[in-house]
Amino acid sequence: MSPELLFQQALNGLSFGALLFILAAGLSLVFGMMDVVNLAHGAFYMLGAYVALTVVQFTGSFWLALAAAPVALGALGLAIEPLLLRHLRGRHLDQVLLTIGVSLVIVDQIGLIWGREVRSLPFPPGLDGTVVLIGGVYPVYRLFVIAFGVALAAVIAVIYRRTKLGMLIRAGVEDAEMLGALGVNTDRLFALTFAVGAALAGLAGVIAAPVFGLQPGMDVDALLYSLVVVVVGGLGTLGGAVAGSVLVGPVDTFGKVLFQEFALAVIFAIVALVLLFKPTGLLGRIRIAR
Repeated sequence: MSPELLFQQALNGLSFGALLFILAAGLSLVFGMMDVVNLAHGAFYMLGAYVALTVVQFTGSFWLALAAAPVALGALGLAIEPLLLRHLRGRHLDQVLLTIGVSLVIVDQIGLIWGREVRSLPFPPGLDGTVVLIGGVYPVYRLFVIAFGVALAAVIAVIYRRTKLGMLIRAGVEDAEMLGALGVNTDRLFALTFAVGAALAGLAGVIAAPVFGLQPGMDVDALLYSLVVVVVGGLGTLGGAVAGSVLVGPVDTFGKVLFQEFALAVIFAIVALVLLFKPTGLLGRIRIAR
């Protein structure tokens, strides 16, 4: 592999890693705060992409779609948590079955409303060109994805470390029952947490759509990659989502270039190695039993 191609693939890996962070951060947050593995996360991602497609078709604005899709998915998450999930706290198998059911319903409705053919979302104006880098040209939009992912990570980190909401989330990750005992409205906090997780999934769907398109099965791929990221990085931690994304994104990208037929096997080999030597993930910690 030439140095120029190596550099471009490294950027591709960082771009994919940034997208994976946007996607996996919501899943990790929901698990850390609520102790729920949300298997509808991929469906939220897919729905976000299709909501964006509709907004762009009616308004022509990618940026409006980038704002509207997370709001729509956040509202959906805000409804699902109190209506469905709240009654199943501590019943992990029931939660898994419920979120699988929610995923199936969402994906089925997407097929009925938007059809099952492959669709595309145009690149936003100003980000649809290329820029000259080492050894050739590179898509501007992929550089935007990297910058957006870094900026989002910084914003989440500030909220997580510097605000009252972040303090409550960090305390809830450690011991949600103690928060309730101290008078915090955990029902409201859990609903907000699930809404934020769904909104981040929808946001990732919008960001990914111009690059990967919209098609049946995209929810499964998104769920698989997000689970890999949070398992490798450490369930329930922001730092774990960052670490997992930075590792999985480049490894997957180079794996598809160097070992095309075995790229998926390379990813799962990394998962196996991490779990063998660090069962809680790279930055995970032993969780308090609830």
